[in-house]
Amino acid sequence: MEPQRHPRRWLILIVLCLSTLVLVIDNMVLTVSIPPIAADLRATAQDIQWIIDSYILVFAGLLLTAGSLSDRFGRRRIMVVGLVLFGAASLAAAYAQNPEQLIAGRVLMGIGGALIMPSTLSILITVFDEKSRPKAIAVWSAVAMFGLVGGPVLGGVLISHFWWGAVFLMNVPVAAIAIVAALVLMPESQGPWRRADPLGMLLSMVGMTALVWTIIESAKEGLFHQPTMISLAVAVLSLAAFGVWETRTASPMVPLSMFRNRVFTGASFSLVLLTFANGGLMLVLTQYLQFVLGYSPSETGLSFAPLAVATLAFNAVGATLGQKLGNRVMTAIGLAVIAAGIGGLSALPSDASFWMLAAAMVVIGIGGGLAMPAATGALMGAVPAEHAGVGSALNDTVQQTGAALGVAILGAVLSSTYSGAMPDSAPEAARRSITEALADPGLAATAREAFTGAMSASFLVGAVGVLAAAVLALVLMRDKAGVPPVAAEPELEHAA
Repeated sequence: MEPQRHPRRWLILIVLCLSTLVLVIDNMVLTVSIPPIAADLRATAQDIQWIIDSYILVFAGLLLTAGSLSDRFGRRRIMVVGLVLFGAASLAAAYAQNPEQLIAGRVLMGIGGALIMPSTLSILITVFDEKSRPKAIAVWSAVAMFGLVGGPVLGGVLISHFWWGAVFLMNVPVAAIAIVAALVLMPESQGPWRRADPLGMLLSMVGMTALVWTIIESAKEGLFHQPTMISLAVAVLSLAAFGVWETRTASPMVPLSMFRNRVFTGASFSLVLLTFANGGLMLVLTQYLQFVLGYSPSETGLSFAPLAVATLAFNAVGATLGQKLGNRVMTAIGLAVIAAGIGGLSALPSDASFWMLAAAMVVIGIGGGLAMPAATGALMGAVPAEHAGVGSALNDTVQQTGAALGVAILGAVLSSTYSGAMPDSAPEAARRSITEALADPGLAATAREAFTGAMSASFLVGAVGVLAAAVLALVLMRDKAGVPPVAAEPELEHAA
């Protein structure tokens, strides 16, 4: 049944946006916090890797399970539990005395984040009706983009005025406000009663954690490194077993029948390819700005402002036009515009001006504002109401996986192309790392040109991926009038 308009829906949206913002900003501020953390805690390179990766692994591994729990036990309840855990873990991380304590705090933050994220979007689609939902999703998407771009800038300001722990400490008051507002403003919502699926939960956690670990390690050591191959085997076996089990159990945690819906499948694959390109874009462009153009971390963060402003401006346009043109057309147009913007980035020289960069960023932002609300709205609109939590978790999982793949694959393209462009006479360390090459005045100019060429190759791959997403959207997606909704399982219909 289509949800009715909740009288406090826009106040509830503010709470949902706050909850999303605290997660996005926290991940982005960490990028500028690593140097002072390493110096203060005397963290080794391996410690730093675990400080970053521990959150990602736990978050990705628990998303599907968290979405299922929110459907079963209540979306508001699970979100509040996640906020409490995330706030408490942030407080512990802020005052960590050694790398081990900080890693433990990051693990707990990952658990809290996994509980929060699926609940935000699932609550959104239950309190907004079909007419007002596109605008709400556009606002929610815009806030996430604001956090993505503003995170590094905010982190730089906090570190310059306080200490590295401030980037974690700021989460505490935001989480506290969100908890109080959720308890006061939000209605509880949950799916019909269903039996638990502990085996499905276990297989999804093992499979997704192993998959993300494989992606992370393959970017560093290569896919044929023995530990990477073992984790890949665990991921494939676990996820295959998960798929088989979910099709046979009477009460699946994730109803794979949702993928029979062409809208859901088309939106899912389009988002995978889009976040694949965006994940790689952030990685590659950040390095280009700092290593080639010589930007500081704060200047790098501010350089993404044109993208954020354009996205914010065109989110509302995309939501309005999406209702007139349909999600299918709007998604395809937005993706094509993004591909054009990424193509513009691929043409940047090694001495690009800020305005050349900003022009390409604005085009990408326009495309993102048009495509993301439409694709997300199409995906969530195809999810049965009783599976709103796990549907939202699938959306988050799709985007996390796409971004991780983008970092790994486009990072590999960048690395191999850069090494191939460096002269054979250069030292091996300089051929593998631009930071090593920049330390040699005789190689610095050559390294910048080689990196710029490698960046162009990476962006062209990303642009092709986004164009493929646009084609998939046109071929697979259908607007709601032409697509039958996914039927609920007989057990759920009986329970309802």
